[in-house]
Amino acid sequence: MKELNPHEQAASVIISQIVDLIKAKKEKRYTITLSGESGCGKTETGKALVNELGRSGVTSLVLGQDNYFFLAPVANDTMRKKDPEWLGPHKEVNLKLLDETLVRAMNGADIIDVPHIDYNTNVEIIEKVSIEGFKVIIVEGTYTSLLKHVDTKIFIDADYKDTLKFRKLRNRGNEVNDPFVENILETEHKIIAGHKFLADFVITKDCDVISVK
Repeated sequence: MKELNPHEQAASVIISQIVDLIKAKKEKRYTITLSGESGCGKTETGKALVNELGRSGVTSLVLGQDNYFFLAPVANDTMRKKDPEWLGPHKEVNLKLLDETLVRAMNGADIIDVPHIDYNTNVEIIEKVSIEGFKVIIVEGTYTSLLKHVDTKIFIDADYKDTLKFRKLRNRGNEVNDPFVENILETEHKIIAGHKFLADFVITKDCDVISVK
């Protein structure tokens, strides 16, 4: 049997504790948020959760917070430089729309509208996404702990200094060498430091799982 990587091990621990709750929610979809700082492993953990749910016979898909920014990446970076107060969940991200989307999904909608912003072209389109047959919706992103209509919240407790090597590997937009980006990450760290107290499960930087509630 294939040995699980740390993200898969964390997902296995969490799903084993909530899979009965998911299956017991017969009439509505189950929602999970996965939050944490840049480079902490949200994408990898999201994939691991989907795979672990699949092994339990539960279908799921991941929605990304990045598609719910009010501005496209280049315009958003410009606004951050122009207005230091722009940074943060209540200015940059349309959490209201994301919450409304979760409500629709929970209440049985088979199609949801998902904004999609291309990172390279900064073009936004609205995609009609079929969620028919999916039992669980996982929302992944820095500030998703603040969403209201959620059954289980997961927080990855690794700060931007812990995640440096992973950010170097992806080096999206040459972010590691940009002092402005590093300052943004430090500010984001201060903003979400307390979000782990909103979580049901905290994944440590070593991928151990702590059940909070």
